Amino acid sequence: MSDAAMAIRHPSLPHKGRGATYDPANRFAPSHSEAIDDGWWQEATPPRLATEVAEERARSALAWNTSPDLPFDRSLNPYRGCEHGCIYCYARPSHAYWDLSPGLDFETRLIARSGLVERLEEELARPGYVCRSINLAGNTDAYQPLEAERGTTRRVLAFLLECRHPVTLVTKSALILRDLDLLSALAERRLVRVMVSLTSLDRDLKRALEPRAAAPEARLKVISRLAGAGVPVGTLVAPVIPGLTDHELERLMTAAREAGATNAGWMLLRLPREVAPLFEAWLAEHYPERAARVMSLIRQCRGGQAYDGRFGHRMRGQGVFAELLEQRFRKTYRRLGFPGDAPLDTTTFRPPRRQGELFE
Repeated sequence: MSDAAMAIRHPSLPHKGRGATYDPANRFAPSHSEAIDDGWWQEATPPRLATEVAEERARSALAWNTSPDLPFDRSLNPYRGCEHGCIYCYARPSHAYWDLSPGLDFETRLIARSGLVERLEEELARPGYVCRSINLAGNTDAYQPLEAERGTTRRVLAFLLECRHPVTLVTKSALILRDLDLLSALAERRLVRVMVSLTSLDRDLKRALEPRAAAPEARLKVISRLAGAGVPVGTLVAPVIPGLTDHELERLMTAAREAGATNAGWMLLRLPREVAPLFEAWLAEHYPERAARVMSLIRQCRGGQAYDGRFGHRMRGQGVFAELLEQRFRKTYRRLGFPGDAPLDTTTFRPPRRQGELFE
């Protein structure tokens, strides 16, 4: 176990319904305190942590990227942080930009963005805008529990349908079925593709790994319902965690295919910045007997480090174990006969009418 994980082993405790066991220091803060075991610590039941929501008036809607590892160049995030609390989430470090911790803060101190449809309308109406798929969300789950209250994702989908703009979604929430009417309408025009994230079919493991995300059987039901409604839907087996979930790769793909998935992908566990010590502390708490082997396998896939963020390597890793995972995925993909998805349609896009055009 790393020094970072050892340092927080005693002062940290698992909180019911939360993934992280502590709040690492914000790397942008000029100073920070560090919890250590002084010999007086005693195990206690930690208090339940309530979810706090702050408001942010959006100054822009779309976030742009030039990453060769991503199949999209623009995304829209209705929220900052994610109450699903997945301990492995690669987006955790982004919470430091809002003067919050990537640990418990990421899953308990959320930011709801308002005015997104208005900003999106402005951006899509710009003369030089070129229509390509928008990914919802990329840095959060657009259907996390907060969406049931706020409805921001639904408003964005309704607006994109009105504009005939294509959209892709990745989620691990059953709340997406609330918007089956919009998704079906988008699908009729080849404007939507959904990927449902699957990590494990083991409910106990899922409960610790992704405490507030939908159960595995609920996600398979989402795939079935979307497929039955004609919505192109696939599965993203992510993250594959060596020594913990990698043995389920074929079973997850099979379950998704039987539920109606037409496509599949996979990603290796990513542990950027603060995610590495958070994940190690989680392993020490929940799976101490496997912790050393899991981290050893991860380092084998990352050039000896906990993480390698280089383009071309960060999603799949490298080395014998990573190559074996890729071979297993490809073999299973062919055996199960995933047909793949047709490209989304960008030709019917109708730019929003600007205010001055209303009177033409």
